[in-house]
Amino acid sequence: MIQEPKNILITGITGLVGSFVAKRFLKAGYQVIGLKRNNSDMSLIEDIQSQILWHEADVLDVLALEKIIAEVDWVVHTAAIVSFAPKDRDLMFKTNIEGTANVVNSCLSQNVKKLCFVSSVAALGRKVPDENAVKAVIEIDEKATWEESPLNSNYAKSKYLAEMEVWRGFSEGLNCVIVNPSLILGEANWNKSSTQLFRYANEEHRYYPNGTLNYVDIEDVAESIFQLMRSDISGERFILNAGSITYKDFFEKTALLLGKKAPKKSISKMLTAILWRVEALKSKFTGNAPLLTKETAISANHHFFYKNQKLKNSIGFSFKNLDESLERICSKLKEKYN
Repeated sequence: MIQEPKNILITGITGLVGSFVAKRFLKAGYQVIGLKRNNSDMSLIEDIQSQILWHEADVLDVLALEKIIAEVDWVVHTAAIVSFAPKDRDLMFKTNIEGTANVVNSCLSQNVKKLCFVSSVAALGRKVPDENAVKAVIEIDEKATWEESPLNSNYAKSKYLAEMEVWRGFSEGLNCVIVNPSLILGEANWNKSSTQLFRYANEEHRYYPNGTLNYVDIEDVAESIFQLMRSDISGERFILNAGSITYKDFFEKTALLLGKKAPKKSISKMLTAILWRVEALKSKFTGNAPLLTKETAISANHHFFYKNQKLKNSIGFSFKNLDESLERICSKLKEKYN
């Protein structure tokens, strides 16, 4: 076990991952430093807001970032833009890639003891399966190498290129780890990101996509980051994935817990192609992220599984049971929205 500091900077602290990571470190007695903008949504950290040392800054503000990082020992970099809308591509690339480069450079110049970069399984790259193997389960682990593919969204590319900045930092002497969560299940704004799946179940839609989803509880994401930061491990990546489930089974479980009717019909490829276009059009008018995108529509018809043995073997990690996670999350979402 490495010598533990007692202060840690968390970028993206007002988001789902950042807020839960902050709670985990606060629980262990750390001084948590957070970055926020003047218009940041603080709803996910209302209960811990007064315990955090705040700085109003952005990962694109190099001078402010270096000044803040000079005061900390550890950094957990969760800040990122997650979008599948073409209009957000340039800003997403700038924030996710340049912002990560800024964090890495500041960590190097200020001799930070350790950095954890929160990436995504999307950054591992996914090759379109051979047509004859379309129903086969394709297993992916930490040794996977990036391959250009229609399954790789702009978001995936931005996270992959951001990882390259972290690996550069490691080659220059930075102590670091990368975590690659699969689809994160957690109690948050269900108009955003993966939590939209719960809203979809609540709205009693008729259709469910084919294929499977890989999932991980937000509490497991926070706990694994906490344990990896406190370990001697450096220069390694870890997939954070509790398991996989078909969309059909996921919506049946979720709808039952929400007291709603589950979708009964699978979406054909033709209907999927229509729906992602409709979702893209709706997104332009509402400003909300589309529930279905071109990339997710393509990948929904395939079966990927992200292996989690490396994390289990390295730190003896055990993931939460899916039913327990869904029961907790659905209960809290019902309190908030119904």
